[in-house]
Amino acid sequence: MNDSSHPQAAVIDDRIALRAPLLFALLVLLGFGLLYCLLGTALGRLAFPWQATGSLAVEHGRVRGSTLIAQPFEDARYFQPRPSAAGYDPMAAAGSNLARSNPELRKRIAATALAVAERDGIAATEVPAELLTQSGGGLDPHLSPRAAQVQVARVARARGLDPATVDAMLVAHTEPRQFGVLGEPRVNVLELNLALDARR
Repeated sequence: MNDSSHPQAAVIDDRIALRAPLLFALLVLLGFGLLYCLLGTALGRLAFPWQATGSLAVEHGRVRGSTLIAQPFEDARYFQPRPSAAGYDPMAAAGSNLARSNPELRKRIAATALAVAERDGIAATEVPAELLTQSGGGLDPHLSPRAAQVQVARVARARGLDPATVDAMLVAHTEPRQFGVLGEPRVNVLELNLALDARR
């Protein structure tokens, strides 16, 4: 009589058959779920130490923020970023999700236009659209040069600087299109504000 026909032998055969796939699953889990992640993190930290730690802007040993995430600046001495539907909270990144036809959106844009116009001493019709609308993630750290330009006079006045000086710093901190063709010229608000602070 063949031993394989015995119930106990069949159970042993099943265990042997399961051993290989279970071992393979364990190796894949450890290899791709743990070792691959650790290796990728280590290589990223070695090759790009600043980016791997969140692109943090440090001033006098103190973290002032991340150049990848917008943050509000309450003082008139600072350039202001785009409005944020997330309240500048990285854990709640989101847009407003209001349609262009939504009356609430129109009302909010009108109110923001008046506030920005008063803040920067310009006509409401001169306020760039990006200072009125929120980005998709609500944490866009960049402004267009034009959206930063309308704030130059206010920042210069609050800091007691010649507007030409602030304008020159704005130009110096304007990033070109990536690889010369991708995107648009842009200004990192945090980096520009820190550069102004460092000028003291």
